[in-house]
Amino acid sequence: MEEKILKALAEKGAMRAGEIAAALGVEKTEVDKVIKKLVKDEKICSPKRCYYDLKK
Repeated sequence: MEEKILKALAEKGAMRAGEIAAALGVEKTEVDKVIKKLVKDEKICSPKRCYYDLKK
């Protein structure tokens, strides 16, 4: 799931958790859990409230 989220962000840029879930066809709650881990691991960041993007 982490790789799918990272790939979606690389292709489409900053997105909200709901948009990522829709793009991947999975539940938003599942995406939320993985996003928290990716932020903690500093693989993605939140450039503005509720949006996530790859860490540059």
